[in-house]
Amino acid sequence: MHGEYKVPGGKLVVVDLEVDNGVITEFALAGDFFLEPDEALGAINQAMLGMAAASDTPTFAAAVRDALPDDASLLGFTPESVGVATRRALTQAADWRDFEWQIIHSKAVPPRMHLALDEVLTSEVGEGRRGPTLRIWEWDESAVVIGSFQSLKNEVDMEGAAQHGFDVVRRVSGGGAMLMKKGEVVTYSLYVPAELVQGMSFADSYAYLDEWVIEALRSLGIDAEYKPLNDITSPGGKIGGAAQKRLGNGGVLHHVTMSYDMDGGVMTDVLRIGREKMSDKGTTSAAKRVDPLRSQSGLSRAEIIERMKETFVKQTGATEGEITPQEYAEAEKLVETKFSTDAWLNRVP
Repeated sequence: MHGEYKVPGGKLVVVDLEVDNGVITEFALAGDFFLEPDEALGAINQAMLGMAAASDTPTFAAAVRDALPDDASLLGFTPESVGVATRRALTQAADWRDFEWQIIHSKAVPPRMHLALDEVLTSEVGEGRRGPTLRIWEWDESAVVIGSFQSLKNEVDMEGAAQHGFDVVRRVSGGGAMLMKKGEVVTYSLYVPAELVQGMSFADSYAYLDEWVIEALRSLGIDAEYKPLNDITSPGGKIGGAAQKRLGNGGVLHHVTMSYDMDGGVMTDVLRIGREKMSDKGTTSAAKRVDPLRSQSGLSRAEIIERMKETFVKQTGATEGEITPQEYAEAEKLVETKFSTDAWLNRVP
């Protein structure tokens, strides 16, 4: 059995193993990481022998950690990453290149339609009717998009939203409210089968699914990194945030909004961001927390998106795709029956 795991911001961890009667009987760790002393590699391999194949990632990581010499130095990987690679081998997890990917970058649609398309396309991937897909959103309206479990009254100043021309909508994924002003955000969705993130915790999968965009931003001179659980950041502040929704049919939705430009005054007028939330970020100003892509790169939004697409194609071999008429029709039904209803918007008042 073979498993690979690219550590976000780190190195590739590769394991090859054999299982007999429910226990690991052969184990070999490899990768482009750095490990000292040399003997530590043998210690890790030995520690995994006899482990129950049903063990979870923390159990494998603990075995690795316990086996390391006191003077061991690991660079570019961790005991946890060995555990993830091991679980991926045992579950025969897929890699990016195991699929035929599409990139969709189509016409602008209203906010509710974007949210409905997310649900429809995730379901299509889960059912096997669509291959894994990256979709880049285009906006012709502004919106506040709140998380599935957020309180509407606690998160949004409805008068402020109306004053500044923001629609208010609720998405299917959790996480926090996102201020999405047309022309000032870069938003994308990944629709993937569960096999791609097999063996990973939710936290690991967030960073794994956004490693390509970190690479794209760094290629533009932006010092981007992933900050758990779901933030893309830089030394200057937060760039964007991710959210996920996993469907029962095996489809996984992972979407991200990054700030291209922003008006801090509008942000504080529209979003009810409490002092307590800001205090744990080390600042009392929501505006100061966000460092838009425009200020860091000097590039147009279109140029940044183009680099993102180039990077994704390089990593996955993706080809250009489209939303089908049937998918649009299904999304229109969801807009009418779910995303435009007061019941959905106020599901958490």
